[in-house]
Amino acid sequence: MTKTRFLTLVMALALLLTIPTAAFAQRVPPHVFVGSVTLDGATAADGAAVTAWIDGDQVAATTAVDGAYSLIVDQGDSSYAGATISFKVSGANAAESATWVQGGGDELNLVATTGSAGAGGAQGAAGEAGAKGDKGSTGPAGPAGPAGADGASGPAGAAGPAGASGSDGSAGPAGPAGAAGADGGGGAVGIVALIIAIVALVAAGGAFMSGRRA
Repeated sequence: MTKTRFLTLVMALALLLTIPTAAFAQRVPPHVFVGSVTLDGATAADGAAVTAWIDGDQVAATTAVDGAYSLIVDQGDSSYAGATISFKVSGANAAESATWVQGGGDELNLVATTGSAGAGGAQGAAGEAGAKGDKGSTGPAGPAGPAGADGASGPAGAAGPAGASGSDGSAGPAGPAGAAGADGGGGAVGIVALIIAIVALVAAGGAFMSGRRA
């Protein structure tokens, strides 16, 4: 802690000691804050307003001197125990906050930025559950699964009816000649004819030979 901040805190505590004891008997001791003040990255100018807020209400105010502040947050007739205190510097929200404690004393350096959003309110209670939504549409068909294993062979079927008769086959080759039959009744005629033929041949041969001799 710098000498300036130490002196500021001592002054704030000394201020508390100047409050009459009878007053403490009637009021709860306040919470004192001291520290440096920065606005938009630079030391706050003398006279810059430093204010404290609880639930959107301003509860204390002071001004910066030599870049420092001393602020007493007195709960008065209200009960601030456990309440969150936010701070502003020249109307700009400081990033820091604190919890009010009876008789507390803290060094809290305030850093504010012009144009910063206001402090957010307390979170609201959860709302009731919404109505059940409509049933969604049927999704597209999935891809075909892999082929199953081959099943066992089934039993043999009953015999079919007999087929129609086929066409006639081609003629087979000629068989061998049969054995000679026994001589018939015309054998004698053949012999006679043979003799006549022999005679004719002899006669012709004789005539041929006679002709050559002549």
